[in-house]
Amino acid sequence: MKLNETQHDALTELINIAFGRTAAALSDLTHRRILIERPEVVVCPIAQVEEVLQGRVSERLVTVHQIFSGALSGTAVLAFDEEGARGLVNLLVGEGTPFPDLDISSQEVLMEVGNILLSTCLGILGNLLEVRLSFSIPRIHLSDLTAMLDSLSIQNEKRLHYAIIAYATFRVRGEAVTGVILITLGVPDLDRLLKAVERWQVSYEERSIDG
Repeated sequence: MKLNETQHDALTELINIAFGRTAAALSDLTHRRILIERPEVVVCPIAQVEEVLQGRVSERLVTVHQIFSGALSGTAVLAFDEEGARGLVNLLVGEGTPFPDLDISSQEVLMEVGNILLSTCLGILGNLLEVRLSFSIPRIHLSDLTAMLDSLSIQNEKRLHYAIIAYATFRVRGEAVTGVILITLGVPDLDRLLKAVERWQVSYEERSIDG
């Protein structure tokens, strides 16, 4: 399924809105100015995710998983390589002393970041379709890329699924850490979402012209 330009631009803008809200929430929590850059967004079959991410993430990953259900169902994941995960924790809560390992406290920070970011992204997509989604408690895992993708296939019962991939670059105190978001959807759900995204973009452009 290939996105047209309108769908791609609108989906990118919607995720960017979620990033802005997440950055504001994290800034309030940490009392530090946090920015999340406008994302690069790709939609592809799950079978192609490993190829798309090649060179963008390392083999060892720290991932926060959240299953969602309702009118849309699937799995949302926020993933960092281990170095990036430690770096983000240090930037968000470090007091000048680096955290060399991902201890329980560090994992809790990452789960909170994942919970806010993933639920905000999914909430915006749910609102777009005027549906309510339910979210599982976020879970954190340490695994390699292949194992993570295998787990997504198992969780989704090996149905034909697509992944929305968005790169999230956090900027804190002049430093940057990049992670990746994956949102898996079945073909009917993705098709319905993209039609709604396209309608939103047309409406947004009309409001801009009228304004």
